[in-house]
Amino acid sequence: MNQNIRNIAIIAHVDHGKTTLVDQLLKHGGAFRANQQVAERAMDSMDLEREKGITIKAKNTAVRWHEKTINILDTPGHADFGGEVERALRMVDGVLLLVDAYDGPQAQTRFVLRKALAHGLKVVIVINKIDRENADPAKMYDKVLELLMELNATEEQFDAPVVYGSGRDGYMKRKLTDENKDMTPLFDVILEHVPPPFARPNQPFHMLVSNIDWSDYVGRIAVGKILCGSVSLSDPVWVIRHSDGKRIRGKITKLFEYAGLGTTDSSTAYAGDIVGLAGFEDIDIGDTLAAAEDAHPLPFTEIDPPTLEMQFSVNDGPLVGQEGKLVTSRQIRERLMRELKTNVSLFIDDADRAGTFNVKARGAMQVAVLVETMRREGFELLVSRPTVIERTGPNGERLEPYETVWIEVPDECVGSIMQNLANRKGQITNMEKHNTTTMIEATITTRGLIGLEIDVVNATSGRGVTSHLFKEYGPYAGEVLTRITGTLIATEAGETTTYALVMCQERGKLFVSPGEQVYEGMIVGENPRNEDISVNAVREKKLTNFRSQGEGVAAGLTPATKMSLERSIEYIAADELFEVTPKTLRLRKRILNSGERQKARKQAKAQS
Repeated sequence: MNQNIRNIAIIAHVDHGKTTLVDQLLKHGGAFRANQQVAERAMDSMDLEREKGITIKAKNTAVRWHEKTINILDTPGHADFGGEVERALRMVDGVLLLVDAYDGPQAQTRFVLRKALAHGLKVVIVINKIDRENADPAKMYDKVLELLMELNATEEQFDAPVVYGSGRDGYMKRKLTDENKDMTPLFDVILEHVPPPFARPNQPFHMLVSNIDWSDYVGRIAVGKILCGSVSLSDPVWVIRHSDGKRIRGKITKLFEYAGLGTTDSSTAYAGDIVGLAGFEDIDIGDTLAAAEDAHPLPFTEIDPPTLEMQFSVNDGPLVGQEGKLVTSRQIRERLMRELKTNVSLFIDDADRAGTFNVKARGAMQVAVLVETMRREGFELLVSRPTVIERTGPNGERLEPYETVWIEVPDECVGSIMQNLANRKGQITNMEKHNTTTMIEATITTRGLIGLEIDVVNATSGRGVTSHLFKEYGPYAGEVLTRITGTLIATEAGETTTYALVMCQERGKLFVSPGEQVYEGMIVGENPRNEDISVNAVREKKLTNFRSQGEGVAAGLTPATKMSLERSIEYIAADELFEVTPKTLRLRKRILNSGERQKARKQAKAQS
């Protein structure tokens, strides 16, 4: 064993202070110079991560503390990024379970913790934000113990040490009565309780590739924990492919170790180290690197299967190419194939229709992140509504995925949320009252979950919190009502006018403002009734010599509702598409021409 190394991952719910805690560990470990300006949440390096306040990619960093190296993996807390979590846990020997002193353990915490306990990892409990108003750290510690029992933790895992503190203010302590000083108690607990990595230094080099990084200078970088032996620059190694078992000879051209927020070049690394190795053109997550050609491939935990499928297709709308430069099916295909190289929980293949690709994922958030990333790179594309991936049971019966959903809402909103769950065929399994809020737990189909988060936000004026977790495949639940509204569809192309929109808003809620480009078949608003209405959003007022009552119409125009990317993906119906360009998000009908739409509807009716 390499006694000077500790490898840990951090488990926390979104917004419980995980990335801020890592910043403090880095600061106290001397990763930053005294005069260095450090961005808040320094570990969240993707623009999207900082904007959304979530971690998407599992990332590595290392802190030096009293001659020992603590490798820290910052893992995603969102269940959609479970593929990242799964791989991160294979590289560590212990986890920090970070819990908010007011909120307690949440659904996503449960998801990652279950995986960690199954891997036999040691747990260190960190009750964070104890300075928060109405915080109850002692009660939350009891809740964590209840959760550990529920998840069948071993006796050793259940006896986990606990520290209390505030990541934001930079202190941790073993007892609530101790003085607020610095992060030392947490460092001490990690070194005492998390074992050094189990490694075999005297055997030939052996490593499982747990992650893939990319550098413009050296290409693909295989990241993983060295299980046996050591590796040096220019060493010949064998790549044993996980996909087909093929063995390919390669040579180490670059060796990286993690230090602070960056990497440092190294000449040799040893068993127990987490490293990045370059020199391989074709290497993937799950592959094994070994010194000997006859070495056995290391076991790779298969990632939980995707439950949702969506289509990405070429933008065929009338405004194509005005904002984005990457619009062809070849460019979209190349980009999606590149995503597959580093994102193991996505599955992508060509659809039956030319220029269309099936993208299978764990959840809408995972796809939304990919779409937003592509949009920022200059792509234009169309995205369909998510559909669930069904299976066939042993007796030929139809099965679909079910999830457990937790919804925390203000007491006065409980009735409307329960009605919404009933419409979506959700079965309420538990309700818990906290101060002024109620936690509703329910089992619901993944289909029923699509768009639920939006409804909760609307029904609670933004105060409701939803989290969910894949449960199992179960019997098909029949028709599920997810959207009970219709749409307002533009009949003419052109620029929207205030005059036209004031008349349109009498029919429903608007999605566009004056001065925006629209086209026939584009969705410009929502009809509260479950039917589509055609509207002219570009009509101009005829000029006369007389003043009329409609002179000051702008004053009567309600501001348009602007949908986020995630919300748009979940909002659209089966006959609608979501158009994404670098600057604009538009909703539209799949068939733009109204005559052709009617014809298609009649044909569908006749066939059913």
